[in-house]
Amino acid sequence: MRRKKVLLVDDSNTVLLLHQMMMGERGYETLVARDGVEALARARAETPDLVFLDVMMPHLDGLETCRALREREPTRHTPIILCSSRAEPASVQAGFESGCTDYLTKPFDGAELTALLQRYLGSERGTRGID
Repeated sequence: MRRKKVLLVDDSNTVLLLHQMMMGERGYETLVARDGVEALARARAETPDLVFLDVMMPHLDGLETCRALREREPTRHTPIILCSSRAEPASVQAGFESGCTDYLTKPFDGAELTALLQRYLGSERGTRGID
């Protein structure tokens, strides 16, 4: 079976590197985008199994990117996890109103990430049913 693809979208190279390491340790293939515009192009070209999307980014923020991903057929039903340091109810509500599947508050730990990956992709090792 092919490895599950996770599109990581963040304007911080440090965050991207950390998330790539976390995903790699769990057996997932990672795709990277540094803003919403690049994320839309990567999602169209690669059809990820899950999108991990930062909210605060230049050019096209995470909420706008999430709405755009929901309007396109290949990603209309793809799980999208918005990630933000903003945890107040209005920010979380705005995230869900943009179409995200889940909302994760920074900083988060490996256990939280693993639980979300398991919930939306079915296996911690990056392939369904195979560990």
